[in-house]
Amino acid sequence: MKNISLKLPNDVDLELTSLAERKGVTKSALIREALEGYLFHDPSRKKLSFLERAGDLIGCVEGPGDLSYNKDYLKDYGR
Repeated sequence: MKNISLKLPNDVDLELTSLAERKGVTKSALIREALEGYLFHDPSRKKLSFLERAGDLIGCVEGPGDLSYNKDYLKDYGR
């Protein structure tokens, strides 16, 4: 895990300290939770399809173009 340091306004630190005490967790744990929520659960963040995520992999292997539907390739499959 990477360490960082940051400066907080006094009022934010007071709220953070109070919440951490009420929840029984560290201030670091609260900050991590808040950042993860902001970074990974942001509704404005564009959701990518599998095709968009793996688009650079399409066509990167050699083989027959009709592999998915040509029954000749399934002869003796599983034997």
